[in-house]
Amino acid sequence: MLKIIFLGTPQFAVPTLEHLIANEERLGLKVVAAVCQPDKPKGRGGKVEMPPVKVLAQAHNIEVLQPSALARSPETVERMRELAPDLLVMVAFGQILKKNVLEMAPLGVINVHGSLLPELRGAAPINWAIINGDTVTGVTTMYTEAGVDTGPMLLKAEMTITPDMTAVELASEMSHAGAELLIETVIALQNKTLNPEKQDDAKATLAPMLSRATSKIDWTKSAAEIHNLVRGLTPWPSTIAGFRDAELKILKTGLPEGSLESAANAKTAGELMKERGKIFVTCGKGQLEFLELIEVQPANKAKMAAAAWVNGVRLETGECLK
Repeated sequence: MLKIIFLGTPQFAVPTLEHLIANEERLGLKVVAAVCQPDKPKGRGGKVEMPPVKVLAQAHNIEVLQPSALARSPETVERMRELAPDLLVMVAFGQILKKNVLEMAPLGVINVHGSLLPELRGAAPINWAIINGDTVTGVTTMYTEAGVDTGPMLLKAEMTITPDMTAVELASEMSHAGAELLIETVIALQNKTLNPEKQDDAKATLAPMLSRATSKIDWTKSAAEIHNLVRGLTPWPSTIAGFRDAELKILKTGLPEGSLESAANAKTAGELMKERGKIFVTCGKGQLEFLELIEVQPANKAKMAAAAWVNGVRLETGECLK
């Protein structure tokens, strides 16, 4: 019996845990514990909610451990050691493991990472793949070591990023692909057919943690760059612009096809225009481009269609987003 401790917290990690549980009898394995972040308050009401991994684990009577920081929780590490795992599986755990955990299981720690390593090492590979305008990405299983996503690669699965796909949509597809890839990896591990491949550090790129500092839209960028930023920062921290000295979230955009009559009147980047019942904003330097605004959210209001927002503010000719 292969005893596994699962480390992960968000919805992205749930399909992998589901696949492990579903394959326990077939593959002769057992998930003996799940380690995830503590319960946290959410929403305006501050209601405390359990993380998705905990909900699933408890539904299957799997022991749940919830240290705020594993590195500062020797009692959690000791309990993990008592369970004598053969393998640790990690998906979106969000913490760097110390030596005492990395070396706890005889078969090591296998991580499911949301990129085709060594590209996009770091906390937000799904978001940055979209922000960077990539059309292909994927999932990699790897052995975890002391560095950040630097360990030997095991298996990979590629997938396409479609032109309007958001980070939420890509994460959903990737979570299921990663779950299947992890099962393939465990089978290969059991059959002793895994061939770990050292990463080429010269080809490594980074996917740093997201912050609100990345949210502000620069309208002198191309329409494609801005569209990618909006898709990549969905749902958080989302993209923002200024309008009449107030903040406006830009939630959904589109790249228009064909030419616009409004193009002849465009003067500066960020200018708002109505045409054919749709809302467009100018972008770029020199030869201006157009980006369609589809959904926005004014400060302290609910999200709404861009056309409804423009009608509500009674847009004047020449007004711009800053």
